[in-house]
Amino acid sequence: MKFEELLDEVGGFGPFQLRNVALLALPRVLLPMHFLLPIFLAAVPAHRCALPGAPANFSHRDAWLEARLPQEPDGTLSSCLYFTHSQALPNSTLWGAGQSPGPLEGEPSTMPCPQGWEYDRSEFSSTIATESQWDLVCEQKGLNKATSTFFFAGVLVGAVAFGYLSDRFGRRRLLLVAYVSSLMLGLASAASVSYIMFVITRTLTGTALAGFTIIVMPLELEWLDVGHRTVAGVLSSTFWTGGTMLLALVGYLIRDWRWLLLAVTLPCAPGILSLWWVPESARWLLTQGRVEEAHGYLLRCARINGRPVGEDSLSWEALSKVATNERVVRRPSYLDLFRTPRLRHISLCCMVMWFGVNFSYYGQSLDLSGLGLNVYQAQLLFAAVEVPSKLLVYVSVRHAGRRLTQAGSLLGAALALGGRLLVTSEKGSWRTALAVMGKGFSEAAFTTAYLFTSELYPTVLRQTGMGLTALVGRLGGSLAPLVALLDGVWLSLPTLAYGGIALLSACTALLLPETRKAQLPETIQDVERRCVPGTMLQEEEMPMKQVQN
Repeated sequence: MKFEELLDEVGGFGPFQLRNVALLALPRVLLPMHFLLPIFLAAVPAHRCALPGAPANFSHRDAWLEARLPQEPDGTLSSCLYFTHSQALPNSTLWGAGQSPGPLEGEPSTMPCPQGWEYDRSEFSSTIATESQWDLVCEQKGLNKATSTFFFAGVLVGAVAFGYLSDRFGRRRLLLVAYVSSLMLGLASAASVSYIMFVITRTLTGTALAGFTIIVMPLELEWLDVGHRTVAGVLSSTFWTGGTMLLALVGYLIRDWRWLLLAVTLPCAPGILSLWWVPESARWLLTQGRVEEAHGYLLRCARINGRPVGEDSLSWEALSKVATNERVVRRPSYLDLFRTPRLRHISLCCMVMWFGVNFSYYGQSLDLSGLGLNVYQAQLLFAAVEVPSKLLVYVSVRHAGRRLTQAGSLLGAALALGGRLLVTSEKGSWRTALAVMGKGFSEAAFTTAYLFTSELYPTVLRQTGMGLTALVGRLGGSLAPLVALLDGVWLSLPTLAYGGIALLSACTALLLPETRKAQLPETIQDVERRCVPGTMLQEEEMPMKQVQN
C-alpha cells in the first residue's frame, strides 16, 4: 500500500486540508512583507548637504542654494557635494555677513558634505538611510543596498539549515523554531542602536524567515491528493500577493522605519499559537517509522473530513507496511541529491532555474524608480498585477503543464525587461506598462517554481531538495540589490543582467521532466524510474498511479 491510497481513505481534499491551508496562510503573508520591506525601510528621500545660514524667505532660498550647490547634468542640485566657495549668481545679493562670492575663473571646486544632510521628510519621516549617525547616502549608499544583500544571505543560510533539519526532526517542530526566532530577531532589529547591530539582526531574521519558505509548501502538499495540488498551491500563493498589497498599505500608514518593522514582525505571536492546530506531515512520520503518531493524524483527518474509515485500512499492520516502504534507511543528505543520474539532473537544473527566478524577481521588485508614480502607488500596482498572473498560472499548469509554464513565464519576464531597454525615457507610460508586465511574469515564475520543485523531489528528500534550490535562489536574490549599483557604470546594465539571467533560466526549465499527471514521488527509486528528463512521463515506467490533474 502507498501513502496516496491512505489519503484516498481519509480524504485527500476536504475541511482538514482547507483548515491546514488557512492556518499556514500567515507565514505566506508575512514573507513578502519582510522580503520587500527595503522598498520602504531603506528608501532614500531627496536630500542635500546641510548648510547652516539658509534664508527663511523661500523666494530667496532657491537662489541661495544654487550659489552653494553644484548642478547635476539633468539640472537638479547635487545631493552629495557643495561648493567650497559660494558662487556668484546674476542679480544676486544674497550673501551673508562676512561672505563673498568665490572666484569665477576656472572650474569651481567642490567637496562632500561635511555637516551631514538635510532630508525631504514629506514622504518618509524616517528610514535607515536617514537615521541619525547612519546617513546611508552618497558615499555610503552601497551600505544601504547591502542591507538587502545581508538579509538574503541570511535567507540563503536558513534555507540550507531548515531544509536539512526539517527532514530530520519534522516540519511542525521547525516551523515553531522559525516563528519564535523571527519574532525575537525582528524585535531586536527594530531596537537597533547602530548600523552594525541592524545588519546582524536583520541577517539573522532572514535566516529564521527561511523556515517559512522551506516548510510551508511541502507541509501543505503532503496532505493533499494529486488532483488538488495545483489549486491548493495557487491558492496558497495568493496569500503572498495579499502580503505585498498589505505592505503597500502598512508602508503608507506607518512612515517611521522602526514602527514599520514592528508592525510586520508582531503577527508572528499569533502564528506561534496557531501551531497548536497545524498537523505534522503523516507522510513524513511514516518515512521515519513513527507509525503511532501518523495513525493519530490520519484518524483526525478522516474525522474532520467526515470519512468513515475501516479497521483494516488504518490498522497497525497496514500502516507498518506503508512505513516499511517509506522508511529512510539513512538520514537525508545534500549529497543524496547528486548520487543518482535523474536526481542529479533535476537538482542542477532547479538550481539554475531558482537563481534566475529570484534574481529577476527581486531585481524588479526592489526598484520602483522611473515609473512616474510614488513608491506607494508603484508597490500597490506591482502587487495588484500578481493576481492575474496567478490566475494565468492556475490555468497554464493544468493545461500546458508545469515545465512549459515555468519556461514561458521566465521568457515573458526576459522579453519585458528587454523591451524596457528599447523604449526611450520620454515614453513613460510604455516603460511603466513593461515594468508591470515584467513583474507579473516574474511572479508567475515564482509561483510555478514552488509547485514544480515540490513535485520533482521525492518525499524522503523533498525538504532537502527545496532547501538546496532555495539556497541558490536566495543567492540570486542577495545579488540583485547589488547589481542595481551597476547603473553607475551603464544605466541599462542592471536591466540587461536581470533579463539575460531570466532567459537562461527559461532555457534550463525546459530540461526538467513534466509532473502534471504524476503522483508525488516517495523514494529516490521513484524518481529514477521516470522517463528521460525533458519529455513527458511514460506511464509504463511509472510505479505510481497516473491520474488526471
